[in-house]
Amino acid sequence: MRRNTSGIIRHLILLVYLLIVLYPLLFILNSSFKNNSEVFLNPWGFPKKFELDNYVDAFTSSNIGIYFINSLYVSTISTTVAILLATSIAYALTRMKFSKVSKIVYGILLLSLLISPASLLIPLYIMIKNMGIYNTPLALIVPYTAFGIPLSVFVIAVFLKSIPRELEEAGIMDGLTVYGLLSRIIMPLTMPTLVTVFILNFMGHWNEFIMANLFLSSTNLRTLPVAVVSFMDKFQMNYGALTASVMISVIPVIAIYSILQRQIIQGVTAGSVKG
Repeated sequence: MRRNTSGIIRHLILLVYLLIVLYPLLFILNSSFKNNSEVFLNPWGFPKKFELDNYVDAFTSSNIGIYFINSLYVSTISTTVAILLATSIAYALTRMKFSKVSKIVYGILLLSLLISPASLLIPLYIMIKNMGIYNTPLALIVPYTAFGIPLSVFVIAVFLKSIPRELEEAGIMDGLTVYGLLSRIIMPLTMPTLVTVFILNFMGHWNEFIMANLFLSSTNLRTLPVAVVSFMDKFQMNYGALTASVMISVIPVIAIYSILQRQIIQGVTAGSVKG
């Protein structure tokens, strides 16, 4: 009886937590099918008629499809490059024999985690201007990649320490180079961790607003978080189209997590037990 009672209590706590987490998303989903008057007059109830006018308005009048593609392009490229670089750095730090240099690099990476990206906006803006990449996709890809490397290195390095060195020695005996070891042994074994790091970085880049708003001035290059602001003006706000655009923006993250949830769970627990 005690076990059953404790199990019921745990499940009730998890159910309450789940409702708290999902409620904002469900509220936005419900509001995305309402017009402005329904949003104000009946914010908690269901819409009188479920229509897709807000979603159509988001794609036609606000060109949210273009911004969706821009966000997908920038987030995917920057995340992929960050993971490739982070894997190479983590492998070098955990396998190659230069302990003093490794400690210095670890210290620099740890220090970079303590620095807020918002505090670097002015020097970043000047640097991007001087590099001639302002108002181009590289204006976001370069800083996104740089900010995604430190945490990725730490997460990947923890898992690499749990991989037996005998596997790499066997690969070297078969004639594999360092790049062969990375591509044929290390990266396949670390795939759950890489998927987890990819999701973490992708979500951060996908939702980033300040740099996207500061480093891009062209309307055609806007990302989704910046495009959502276009639903606001001096006199009124189209809450229906705004919530519809928010729902469109969360679709990729939900889809990726749903497809790769098993790898994500494996990646979170990777490295917790060595051997």
